Amino acid sequence: MHSLAGIHKTVRHGHRYRDIAGVLLKYGFGDLAVTLGLRRYLRFGRLHPITEVETPKTRHERFRLALEELGPTFVKLGQVLSSRHDILSEELALELEKLQDTVAPFSGVEARQIVEREFGRPIHQLFASFDETPLASASIAQVHRAVTVAGDDVVVKVRRPHVETVMELDLAIMADLARLAERFVEGARVMEPVAIVREFSRLFRRECDFRTEAGHMQRFATLFAADPRLVVPRVYRDLTSERVLTMEYMDGIKVSHLAELRAQGADLDELARRGAELVFEQVFTHGFYHADPHPGNFLIRPGNVVCFLDYGMVGVLTLRYREELGNLILGFVSRDERRITAAVFRLSGYTDFDHADRVEADVANFIGDHLYRSLRDIRVGCMLNELSRLLIVHGIRLPSDFFVLTKALTTIEAVGRMLSPDFDLVEHAQPFAKRLAQQRLSVRSLGRDLFNATLEFQSLLRELPADAREILSLLKRGEVRVKLDHRGLEDLISTHDQVSKRLAFAIVLAALIVGSSIMVLSKIPPLWHEIPIVGWIGFVVSGLMGFCLLYSIVRSGHE
Repeated sequence: MHSLAGIHKTVRHGHRYRDIAGVLLKYGFGDLAVTLGLRRYLRFGRLHPITEVETPKTRHERFRLALEELGPTFVKLGQVLSSRHDILSEELALELEKLQDTVAPFSGVEARQIVEREFGRPIHQLFASFDETPLASASIAQVHRAVTVAGDDVVVKVRRPHVETVMELDLAIMADLARLAERFVEGARVMEPVAIVREFSRLFRRECDFRTEAGHMQRFATLFAADPRLVVPRVYRDLTSERVLTMEYMDGIKVSHLAELRAQGADLDELARRGAELVFEQVFTHGFYHADPHPGNFLIRPGNVVCFLDYGMVGVLTLRYREELGNLILGFVSRDERRITAAVFRLSGYTDFDHADRVEADVANFIGDHLYRSLRDIRVGCMLNELSRLLIVHGIRLPSDFFVLTKALTTIEAVGRMLSPDFDLVEHAQPFAKRLAQQRLSVRSLGRDLFNATLEFQSLLRELPADAREILSLLKRGEVRVKLDHRGLEDLISTHDQVSKRLAFAIVLAALIVGSSIMVLSKIPPLWHEIPIVGWIGFVVSGLMGFCLLYSIVRSGHE
């Protein structure tokens, strides 16, 4: 069995691998530990024995508990995976949505020291007051109330000490485990664990840099500066760095506290509508949206004013992507399988149009199963997840951005239905999708597209003579290379390779038998029962080789 000892030999990595192996064994994933070589690595470390524990919980529940025990980086990975309904079962995805990103706070004194180190000044020169008792604590950071020297109430978000060291260690180990999973775990290659970990690493590193989050907040503030429905906390750039983010303190009621909202006189139906419209305006109008609008990041201020918190995770959509997403929504509303299929093909970059009719037929069945009901009964998040699973059957993979957006829409749909049981997300998405389609056909948009196409054509014409000259030069020198991509020959090549190996094996076997026979006739001592011992050995080895060859042939015939 492959061992991880050859991957990382440092003590730090060794301790972490042993932690992971111990947690897997504890929650009944010894089979996975063995497959990845972790159990053998544990034995090599000569540590205390770790045994599996019997538990009545389901395998999915135990997997969630294992991620929580492994720490913040693995919890974040689980939360990202919870949106990938295309590769995970519905039950596992729902279980991963329960992952809690809450950990014990670190010392307020340590938080103050981090702030002082970041800005090179004592805390009293930075803030008139700084509350060392945190308001909340999560895996990456915790927040503290403070008052600026100018008297403004603010919140100071402080990154956990050494979190980047732990994060980089865990990300490196995740990359190793992903490569091992693709190699040794049956069916894992289809899930593309290496690509998932690579994308997760990129997102996680961005979330750990608070300067990026400050930029997101300022961009949102600019986009919605004239919109009275939404307020974005002000960022204090002079008190913000990679590890510290200072923003305006926002007082409000969490959207999940319905009794308090009713007592304040808030219109819950209006709040549901407003929240959905704000998210769709971010998606379709600006192509820049809050990717984690769960109830904890959703404050309601007097006058039904919405305030989003935590801008670490955002999504960015190109104009083309938004247009195809609009076509997808309009296809759902009009129950048009051709429109949905065409939008999916363009979103995924799918080019195998020989199977387009088959995909369209399955999409038509999908529409019949999900869309011929009241719009109020349609769950957009569930529907998009089911669509992604259907597409996987045809080998169509939508980009990762699609699943980030699906997660955001599923979350805002759940918030809307919590506020208003009759909430209909499709109803609120339809006007934005239609407006985007109309803008695409406007004179201004068509003129812009024509202008861009003209520039592209002009560039092509300008480069054409040089490219043609280079091709002719290569032809004259005989340096033109033709690359042939053979497809569908894998089985034939594998069979040919297998036959070649067996033929070579048989030739060696025949030579061994002939050589052994010659040795027997030669009577070269030492002898046993008047037969040379070398001849005996040759015949025994030949018999074993012949048996192995026969067994290999019989087994391949049954596979």
